[in-house]
Amino acid sequence: MSWLIAILLMFVLFALNMRIYLAMFAAILVYFLFFSNLPLAIAVQRIVAPTQNSSLLAIPFFILLGTLLGATAVARRLLALADLLVGRIRGGMGHTNVMLSTLMGGISASNLADAAMATRMIVPQMIRQGYSRGAASAITACGSLITPIIPPGIALIIYGLVADVSIGSMFMAGIVPGLLLCALLLTAVYIYARRRGIPPSRDSWPTASETRSVLFQAWPALLLVVVIVGGIRMGIFTPTEAGAIAILMTLIIGFFIYRDMKPADVGRALGDTARQTAAILLVIMTSSGLAWIFSNERAGIAMAEWITGLTTNKYAFLAAVNVLLLFLGMFIEGTALMIVLVPLLKPVLAQFGIDPVHFGIVIIVNLSIGTLTPPVGTVLLLVCNLTRATIGEFFREGWMFVAALVIALLLITYIPALSLVLV
Repeated sequence: MSWLIAILLMFVLFALNMRIYLAMFAAILVYFLFFSNLPLAIAVQRIVAPTQNSSLLAIPFFILLGTLLGATAVARRLLALADLLVGRIRGGMGHTNVMLSTLMGGISASNLADAAMATRMIVPQMIRQGYSRGAASAITACGSLITPIIPPGIALIIYGLVADVSIGSMFMAGIVPGLLLCALLLTAVYIYARRRGIPPSRDSWPTASETRSVLFQAWPALLLVVVIVGGIRMGIFTPTEAGAIAILMTLIIGFFIYRDMKPADVGRALGDTARQTAAILLVIMTSSGLAWIFSNERAGIAMAEWITGLTTNKYAFLAAVNVLLLFLGMFIEGTALMIVLVPLLKPVLAQFGIDPVHFGIVIIVNLSIGTLTPPVGTVLLLVCNLTRATIGEFFREGWMFVAALVIALLLITYIPALSLVLV
């Protein structure tokens, strides 16, 4: 059980706000120096090993894709399309906000980037339309959580690598749960708008000519979604290849169709991508060393025996996992939790007959909700900082939208077909 001491040290370092990869590296170093007779060379080998996995190329490709999209007018055109689809419904700008997050989720990989973009683009209009500052902030933050679930979310790629399941399967598994989150948030927005008497953002449904105009402007962005999701689903290319093709298409769209991208934008995007990719890869590399320790110490098997000794009911196990992740998500960053817990919990899944792909979506939804819970709620803090809403206002005015996320989590947890129907 010496591995437990290393894990406890790691969590203490997390609590002290040490960088994730440094905390993991410290735990690995302590284990090899004090609790093992194995040479340090094995630790180095296990840390370096993940860099040989070609599937990791999907991460920089999709980060670069999202960064390049920020240099084009894709978001503005998708905003016009979202308003076309739902603007006539009561509470129009709130619906438009959620719909934009759903559309961007198919081509972006960062919920933080989407939350920041939507906050600047839509929240001022929502406040003018009658939404309170807290409600507008909550809708924006909750809507941005669709991004990690709909492909090509980076969380889907990381879980696939950590749990050793197909990234393509994870991409397909995220589509229906992402659409479910969208539907429940739209319902919550409609209920809120009816109670507050918030009008639609459009006076009439769009005309045929307006529809043609908006679709003509938005078709390149929609084509990206079709290429990424459709190409993987039909087996034309792998997720990594999809990322490379989508980047090429984005460059063509930016330089030759929309003509709003400059060479300097590409340079900045490459620099941002290098920094973000390095941060993620350092976490994945150290997590590989940690996973090897778990395997060497048979920690996963011990965890499985302990859990099955408490309960043999898989529904009780899933409920316990949800409670644990929602609680830990209040204090620990989501990627760190996923990387630490998945190798420990994966052996338990076989005992209960739980599909690892379905379990991955459950974990990602849980950890996404964790970005809204203080004190470490990254999306919560970002949006409130930009809108100048207090955390009290956020939850007092936006509890209904957070509740919609929890309902979605319960449905996804106990109806596996929602995650597996397209896999």
